Amino acid sequence: MRQTSMAMALSAFSFLLTVIWGPPLLRVLRSLKIGESIRVDGPDRHFSKLGTPTMGGILIIIPVAFLTVLFNATSFLGWAIFGNSILVPLFVLVLYAAIGAIDDWVGLRGRGRGLRARTKLLLQTIGALGTVIVLRYFLDVPELYLPTLDFEVNLGIIYIPIAMFFIVGFSNAVNITDGLDGLAGLISATAFIAYGGISLMQGQIFLARFCFILTGAIFGFLWFNVHPAELFMGDTGSLALGATLAVVALMTGQWAVLPIVAIIPVSETISVIIQVSFFKLTGGRRVFKMTPLHHHFELSGWSETQVVQRFWLISLVAVIMGIALALV
Repeated sequence: MRQTSMAMALSAFSFLLTVIWGPPLLRVLRSLKIGESIRVDGPDRHFSKLGTPTMGGILIIIPVAFLTVLFNATSFLGWAIFGNSILVPLFVLVLYAAIGAIDDWVGLRGRGRGLRARTKLLLQTIGALGTVIVLRYFLDVPELYLPTLDFEVNLGIIYIPIAMFFIVGFSNAVNITDGLDGLAGLISATAFIAYGGISLMQGQIFLARFCFILTGAIFGFLWFNVHPAELFMGDTGSLALGATLAVVALMTGQWAVLPIVAIIPVSETISVIIQVSFFKLTGGRRVFKMTPLHHHFELSGWSETQVVQRFWLISLVAVIMGIALALV
């Protein structure tokens, strides 16, 4: 109970820090005109969002990094709040945020065109490879737990490419999901709460606290990102959150349920794959009115807030199912 209380308290503290320093960051981004030339994808109604500051992922990253490093330093005084294991997801958070920030910045300078897809994918893959090596050979994390099995499944060397695929895949999946005010933030926060709970049940207290700190920061970001958004997270936030979520799932060994917990990003990605493949195979025909999936529902008559709220409700149900499967 005491450990859970500490995790919740850190989440609240992270939320407050994020909300407090949000307005100064907004002023800086507006003064630098970060967002003046941002390209907005989606239905025509989204053109009203032109000029909204982007790169708002910085608002999430800074408080999480500050709190993690601050409390890690207390171990020198004999008061261990965090363990070295959480430096791995923190590093991934910062690394992928840096990749996203470069992409955002190049896009702003290039009038909507960011890094080349190949370049971004290469950077993500290199980061994923280094992370997986550390997880497997230095932290010795559990490789895989499956529902109904009470033992760890050993995948051998194949674990490395599978884990890399999860990190890169979910990094881009959350990036694809980030198209409506509040959507990617709500989905990500819900998923991190799920894995924070799983970590607590496994006794991975340090990892659980990291998840809840990150959740608090995301909720703080959502203070400025709910409709109508004053700030977009950009690739700076979405790439980082997706990759970090995958790493947290890998550290618990319960990554088999991640596609369920993160059913919305998975569905959004699949919709894009189906649309592009069908378009090429049929010479221009489409399955959806527009992809990613959230735009299809917008063009079907749902308002932006309806899409976000309904997708979040689906995500909540999926999270409950994912946690239940992790406990079986």
